[in-house]
Amino acid sequence: MIGSPDTPVRLLQVTDPHLFGDEARMIYGVTTAVSLRRVLAEAFTPGTPRPDAIVVTGDIADDHSAAAYDNFRRALRPYGLPVFCLPGNHDEPGLMVDLVDSDGFHYGGTAEFGAWGAVFIDTHVHGRPEGRVEPQELLRLESALQAFGDRPVLVCLHHPPLPVGSRWLDGVGLRNAGELLAVVERYPTVRVVLGGHVHQAFERQHGQTLVLATPSTCAQFTPRTEHCVMDLRPPGYRWLELLPDGQVRTQVRWLQDWEVANRPPDDRF
Repeated sequence: MIGSPDTPVRLLQVTDPHLFGDEARMIYGVTTAVSLRRVLAEAFTPGTPRPDAIVVTGDIADDHSAAAYDNFRRALRPYGLPVFCLPGNHDEPGLMVDLVDSDGFHYGGTAEFGAWGAVFIDTHVHGRPEGRVEPQELLRLESALQAFGDRPVLVCLHHPPLPVGSRWLDGVGLRNAGELLAVVERYPTVRVVLGGHVHQAFERQHGQTLVLATPSTCAQFTPRTEHCVMDLRPPGYRWLELLPDGQVRTQVRWLQDWEVANRPPDDRF
């Protein structure tokens, strides 16, 4: 268990770092290894309350390379915290099982964060930008929710299960979102569904569940656009505080002292 059931648990979420084996490589006009390290450095600025764990919601390795996952581990290891990971559409789940599931790094599965339970869901579809939760993952989710009983639950995944209002992004969203939401709706203990993928801040209440998506640690997409339009927002991240009574406090932060002077190029999704 991370933390105590009687006290809040503080989580740092980072998502969509899009790392490469070559740390000098760029996408969207950003050197992604640099932007991830800058985000982490700001999140761990002296005087900032230290998180109990780090949650990473996919698109870790943009080039499907083992070296990219090695670079990821090297960037996070100095902070000495448990790191919980799941795959995005740009990831290679087979490599993640081998390279991101040991020595304090955890791939998929479940976790206990104080009074809360957490379930990490795989939405990866090989070779495709959209997501899907396979039947066995839906069964695993339901089994975990039953096992957690009355505890509040955080569900983490890459593709958010609600439309974000951009036609092109919603077109590469979670294909069977209705099936996932049907499970969530049967369990009011699911207080938060947390994702990435959309490279922007998103927050919407769905019944008893708060659905969140978080900006990328590299570049952002402009919200509510018909086609891909890159944003001038800097790299971002999210804080979550899971309270023992099932409430959550959360805040998106944008990297300070990072100016995006020109709109980044839309070189690919």
